[in-house]
Amino acid sequence: YRKKDKMNYYEEIKNKIINNEIYCKVKDYSKERNTVSTYFQIGRLLTEAGGKYGDNIIEEYSKKLVVEVGKKYNIKTLYKMKQLYKVFSDEKVAPLVRQLSWSNCLQLLPIKNYDKINYYANQCIKYNLSKRQLEEKIKSKEYERLSESAKSKFVANEQPLLPDLVKNPILIKKSDKYTEISEKVLQQIILEDIKNFMQELGSGFSFVSNEYPIKLGDKYNYIDLLLYNYKYKCFVVIELKITKLKKEHTSQIQNYMNYIDKNIKEKDDNNTVGIIICKKDDHFVIDYCSDKRIISREFELV
Repeated sequence: YRKKDKMNYYEEIKNKIINNEIYCKVKDYSKERNTVSTYFQIGRLLTEAGGKYGDNIIEEYSKKLVVEVGKKYNIKTLYKMKQLYKVFSDEKVAPLVRQLSWSNCLQLLPIKNYDKINYYANQCIKYNLSKRQLEEKIKSKEYERLSESAKSKFVANEQPLLPDLVKNPILIKKSDKYTEISEKVLQQIILEDIKNFMQELGSGFSFVSNEYPIKLGDKYNYIDLLLYNYKYKCFVVIELKITKLKKEHTSQIQNYMNYIDKNIKEKDDNNTVGIIICKKDDHFVIDYCSDKRIISREFELV
């Protein structure tokens, strides 16, 4: 094996770039993976060359590549490739890099926390996120809004429970049509963008009804929102409160959940989950609630 000099590194980098450019023109399938794999290998070569000849080697190589291959292979791009190698060499995220697009990798590179990178990378792979969709998740601090229990399960590669996936706070897109927020208005705002709301809750949700009528004794009550999660095979009762969480709220939603379990759910369905969405949470109320199917989350209009 011959020891590489500066031009050996340069020629190998240049050849990898040219081969990838050709591949992208003639291959539709998996070309994004090939690009990321190529840039990762170039990042390794740049790191090795920089270790021997100093960081100025990137500037030297970029000047030649811009002339000989194309303008996009400038200093900034080469530094991104080197950063790609540095970030995704870590064992926590190394297996994921070749399953991501280059545009999504660029969104992940500034993140310092490897557990956070791991979470968003898996989201990209699982849901085939576009650059814009990933950008929105990062901007909304989706990872930070997960419970510590959920984060631990993602790190350990364990299957999270449905409550683990519900963010806190839940971000609800506000509407300029309403000047005052009541429970009815909050429900209407949610219904106007129900898809976004269900994504905030997690994955696998489908809409059943709003103001779902149930008869308790000789009196009708109405569930604010009734959803079903096909992934966890259970109904989800949602009650909206524009006040601080109170203990009577847990009693109310518990009655609704018990009704659904007794009268609506099928034999192969799991027990109903209840989510109280309130303006301000009170952990003591939930901590002392005997029914662990019930969780509470704050909402935030954005």
